[in-house]
Amino acid sequence: MTPEPTTTPGAMAGKTVLITGGTGGIGKATAIGLAGLGARVGITGRDLTRTRAAAADVIHESGNPAVDVFAADMSSQAEVRRLAATVLDTYPRLDVLVNNVGGFWAHRHVTADGLEHTFALNHLAPFLLTGLLLDRLEASAPARIVTVASNAQAMGRINFDDLQGEKDYSGPRAYNQSKLANVMFTYELARRLHGTGVTANALHPGVVRTGFGAEDPSTLTKAVMPLMFFLKTPAQGAATSIHLASSADVEGITGRYFAGSKPKTSTKSSYDTAAANRLWQVSADLVGLTAAQPS
Repeated sequence: MTPEPTTTPGAMAGKTVLITGGTGGIGKATAIGLAGLGARVGITGRDLTRTRAAAADVIHESGNPAVDVFAADMSSQAEVRRLAATVLDTYPRLDVLVNNVGGFWAHRHVTADGLEHTFALNHLAPFLLTGLLLDRLEASAPARIVTVASNAQAMGRINFDDLQGEKDYSGPRAYNQSKLANVMFTYELARRLHGTGVTANALHPGVVRTGFGAEDPSTLTKAVMPLMFFLKTPAQGAATSIHLASSADVEGITGRYFAGSKPKTSTKSSYDTAAANRLWQVSADLVGLTAAQPS
């Protein structure tokens, strides 16, 4: 059953939202929902043609023509930087950033930057993009940063001795670590943004019927494909992202983890502030943002 909307129609009129990974699944459904509430929405995707087609669907489904297209392979830091520059040129203000892009790979792949793909896309890409857009978000305050994590965070462990899975790679372990990193990043970001008027929250969308993990599926992914009918639809999975991006109920709430549009407690290790600070420093070094700390 789809959760009841907690946001009134037109509530996002005059607001600008950027959603990464908006060409399908939860990201596209989030774009449709927020555009339907009156927001100007930008979506990112790796392929320009596919991203344009997704934007046309968002316009059709929402009835809102204010949908922008940004093409970028976010596993590449150069592409993330180019994306951020284009977004800053396009949007004089940015009210909401939805860090939605993510993926799962059963086998170890290396990005153009020489980094393990899961960690690079799921954690470092939102870390870098958020850092590059922070000044615009602060200037647009009150603003919101929404990061799509997963309940896989509960099984995650940040292995500082092997963050890139070079010594011992496991697809599920890399994914779980990246989702825990999303939550820890969110909590640390909220602490660093205290008093700026910019909030940061993370969420679990539920187990959703999408093409997630299809590029390099694990044995488990293949096994559950026949059961996809029983999973949430993308629209149901997007409900919490839409809630955190738009609802007056969460105005000013920051540094929290949500599921089913309700605040929940994340795994105990996610509240380790020393580990979160260490993860921040390591991530900043890996993406070259060490000198550009949030205020």
